[in-house]
Amino acid sequence: RLALDPFVREVTLDGRHLRELSLPDHLHLRVGTGPRDNLALEGLAVTPDGKTAWAAMEAALQQDGPVPGVGRPGGPCRFTQLDVASGRALQQRAYLPDAIPQAPLVPGTFADNGVSEVLMIDAHRMLVLERAYIAGVGNSLRLYEVDTRDGSDTLDAARLVPGGFRPMAKRLVADFAQLGLSRLDNTEAMARGPALRNGNRTLVCLSDDNFNPAQVTQFVAFEYLETA
Repeated sequence: RLALDPFVREVTLDGRHLRELSLPDHLHLRVGTGPRDNLALEGLAVTPDGKTAWAAMEAALQQDGPVPGVGRPGGPCRFTQLDVASGRALQQRAYLPDAIPQAPLVPGTFADNGVSEVLMIDAHRMLVLERAYIAGVGNSLRLYEVDTRDGSDTLDAARLVPGGFRPMAKRLVADFAQLGLSRLDNTEAMARGPALRNGNRTLVCLSDDNFNPAQVTQFVAFEYLETA
């Protein structure tokens, strides 16, 4: 628990710091407000034109609502669009994560769900990966599509209250449990892969093994069918 503020920084390929982009005040840690410990910025996606980037919170801010529970969706995760040239925040949207899909094997042990990565499909549409872990059960991975033109702009809202904003609608693209994988792990990265011979693109996902010998670093490539 280092109580560090989340940040988006630009660095060179050899690791030299160039600058830090500006985040809205409500994303900074304060007493009783701001991000929860280890549940701050988790996803980052650049628009195809390279002019803006979306930074996604893993879970709701302390003042915005609860983390997901078994049978209870979480409070809104804030997704903030940043102008790459100036570093300014342009707009923000709210995204509601799913409930934890099932209870831990042993009652009272650890379970969570949150946004682990985002990826732009085009200038406005975004893929959102939700990653859950349930003690004694394992991981759950669900991929959604949202349109960043949908929902309220929450950039100027210090606190989000139910009924006071409209979250982005989300469409389920894939439940990884139904894709025939040998196992599911802590998947936290997505990227577009090369085009296939039929013209469709690939989607590449990568898991983080947390330096845990019981986990794996897993690269998985899918054929991704674009929708209008």
